[in-house]
Amino acid sequence: MADTDRPEAIDAQALDEVVRFTSDLIRIDTTNRGGGDGSERAAAEYVAEMLGDVEIEPTLLERSPGRTNVVARIEGTDPSAPALLVHGHLDVVPAEPADWTVHPFSGEVRDGVVWGRGAIDMKNMDAMVLAVVRAWARAGVRPRRDIVLAFTADEEDSAAWGSGFLAESHAELFEGCTEGISESGAFTFHVGPGMRIYPIAAGERGTAWLKLTAHGRAGHGSKANRDNAVSRLAAAVARIGEHRWPVRLTPTVKAALTELAELQGVTADVDAPGFDVDALLAKLGPAAALIEPTVRNSANPTVLEAGYKVNVIPGSATAYVDGRLLPGGEEEFHDTLDRLTGPDVEWEFHHREPPLEAPMDTPTYRAMRAAVEHFDPGARAVPYCMSGGTDAKQFSRLGIAGYGFSPLRLPEGFDYQALYHAVDERVPVEALHFGVRVLDHFLQRA
Repeated sequence: MADTDRPEAIDAQALDEVVRFTSDLIRIDTTNRGGGDGSERAAAEYVAEMLGDVEIEPTLLERSPGRTNVVARIEGTDPSAPALLVHGHLDVVPAEPADWTVHPFSGEVRDGVVWGRGAIDMKNMDAMVLAVVRAWARAGVRPRRDIVLAFTADEEDSAAWGSGFLAESHAELFEGCTEGISESGAFTFHVGPGMRIYPIAAGERGTAWLKLTAHGRAGHGSKANRDNAVSRLAAAVARIGEHRWPVRLTPTVKAALTELAELQGVTADVDAPGFDVDALLAKLGPAAALIEPTVRNSANPTVLEAGYKVNVIPGSATAYVDGRLLPGGEEEFHDTLDRLTGPDVEWEFHHREPPLEAPMDTPTYRAMRAAVEHFDPGARAVPYCMSGGTDAKQFSRLGIAGYGFSPLRLPEGFDYQALYHAVDERVPVEALHFGVRVLDHFLQRA
């Protein structure tokens, strides 16, 4: 079947289901508190039931009880084509109900918006995928290539119970997959009056969560102590927090800068000697916010632990730092941390995952761009690099190139990125309807 002959499979039932599935999944509390404290089982069983209803056979897999993943495969029409992985996580970060306008696990639909923890990150995408494949089953539609679906646990912590476990222990389920799509891409970003872009991720900074430890001489708080562990740690943390990292431009970031500059009518030669990325960012208006976090490595102190009584100097002190690495920036990061921590503070990786860079000049990436622009003809899809990370890091161990593609058309003033892990997380119903149409169009043609 030629791509032009492929039918649009999304019907009224699919549009209703994507809203209902988003709401239902939000009502299932899958809070991940870290360190193994969480349970995705109920959400995984819900997903498995929705798949089984249309004769898509799900496999449920757990590294430990309650930390449940769902994997299924839909056969394509071209057995010679490589398979495509479509993955989304089922867990969410904690939410304090007292801080919210509506209860974070209500899944309430109010004024055309679905409210609750996971509405953006990322039960919306899980719901869109379910609605699309169920619509295919009703219409008798098959994609060109095999589609492997993975609904994972533990993405919001280390992924050890989720995609890491799947990649390590069940690689056979992803046989033939060369590319994958997941969260944090193809959302509307308003860069000016009537000007809309859809950033599609083709890279991720690496994760480098650090543990810093300072040792010293314990003693009474009233006495001078030049071997104070807290002082040593505080000095190192301050140096890390104040450090200005050098510019490091990856191919994805260069492509993003070039295309955004062109859209704004700004001349930019990102390969020119002495190119000033900060000067260019200052000319890009709101779009600069997409790129600014990804032109450098970063390290942000986040946790301090020391002492137990105000008049007792402890013998050790600990801090944690959220570090992020660009491709090719690992050695620079390591050397810089050695220098900033100094001789009195030890540091080690608390959790580490590699940076990713996926090719943009591929039929799959072009199909993603085309699908978005097909349903929003006045907009422009552009590449970008995620500042954080996703399950694509774990699946990259299987040779799967990862892209951020969870399409949503959002109204002006709706700050999608600000709602990640935030109070009053929510997603418009119309954005979900747009997403299922785009996903259907893309996945049939990818």
